[in-house]
Amino acid sequence: MSKKVGFVSLGCPKALVDSERMMTQLRHDGYALVSDYSNADVVVVNTCGFVDEAKAESLATIDTALNENGKVIVTGCLGAAGEEIRDSFPKVLSISGPQQYETVISAVREHAPIINEHDPFRDLIPAQGIKLTPSHYAYLKISEGCNHHCSFCIIPSMRGRLRSRLVDDVFEEARVLKNNGVKELLIVSQDTSAYGSDLKYPVRSIQGNDFETSFVDLCEALASLEIWVRLHYVYPYPHVDKVIPLMAAGKVLPYLDIPFQHASPSILKAMRRPAASENTLRRVGEWREQCPDLTIRSTFIVGFPGETDDDFLQLLDFLSKAELDRVGCFKYSPVEGAAANALANPVAETIKDERYEQLMAHQQTISTKRLAARRGQRVPVIVDEVSDERIVARSAADAPEIDGLVYLALDSNVDVGDIVEVTIEDSDEYDMFASLAEA
Repeated sequence: MSKKVGFVSLGCPKALVDSERMMTQLRHDGYALVSDYSNADVVVVNTCGFVDEAKAESLATIDTALNENGKVIVTGCLGAAGEEIRDSFPKVLSISGPQQYETVISAVREHAPIINEHDPFRDLIPAQGIKLTPSHYAYLKISEGCNHHCSFCIIPSMRGRLRSRLVDDVFEEARVLKNNGVKELLIVSQDTSAYGSDLKYPVRSIQGNDFETSFVDLCEALASLEIWVRLHYVYPYPHVDKVIPLMAAGKVLPYLDIPFQHASPSILKAMRRPAASENTLRRVGEWREQCPDLTIRSTFIVGFPGETDDDFLQLLDFLSKAELDRVGCFKYSPVEGAAANALANPVAETIKDERYEQLMAHQQTISTKRLAARRGQRVPVIVDEVSDERIVARSAADAPEIDGLVYLALDSNVDVGDIVEVTIEDSDEYDMFASLAEA
């Protein structure tokens, strides 16, 4: 008799891919996946522990699952702090850290064993595995871990050092996804542009051609699939310059998600981040000369220990000069185990709030201006939603859930997952409004 597993996935896209991998294996083993606690034989909680808010959400989810079901398996980033979870929730059945897939699967098999053998002809799963995203886009994780030692981050201690997948392995997963209807691949890792450096860039054959296991060659290989390829978590290493021509040629989406984090040299040094904002501005200008349609998204931290008024003004000045298209902002908060916790001169919460509001208002002006410049342009969009009232889509400038949207009037010929040409008619701070372009 089939057993039922409740699965809760928290945190970032990298954790989402981990969840998809575990869920695919569970379905392959014959387990049914359910969305409620009460109907499950066991519950798996894939946790996040990157910041205090995420940690609190994970702990609350574990507590709810125990109260409503009683049989709970914990994994993911917070699982790396096993003693803390065990002290708070002694009844948890199993605790494991990120990427410890076999530990999770073994725990499910132990505490909710299936009596009858799985019949693959009766319990078929999709060739691309279980996906938690809509069918027309998917996250593709190319590596695990990170070799950086940013003072505000504990990812290396939770996920380990960089471990890249071989380029032919990544390409094969991408090919299967495309063949099963995926039209947009979102490339994710902790440090996408460092891909392959841990392996010394071994060469693999893909469809009769040789490709290095490297960032640039991976982009070349994925471009051959002729679907949207969107790059996330890219550090601005010099070799990133070599991908810009692929974007200008329409082979890879003209989109870079680069976590700059700050612009003040002193704060970047305290963060243990590259401290060359002038070089960054120069390179952004060169990239846009080569690829005028390039969209750059980034994230920044305000209120980092020691951040002065002058440091913050340097950040605002950088934003004015860089004119980044999409910007996210976080107020610094201590993370247990992070080196930044020991830094002097913490910033008051009220000042963090003020700087957050000021930065977001500053960026709104920039975003409004850049989107207004796109009015009248004809661009392709991918359709995410068709409701009774409107069509919701995204352009090449918009990653799902974190960037803007493109709104269209209803049209009976347009379905979810379609890529259609539209003309941008209007815009606001974040979104655009368009009509279907005439053939």
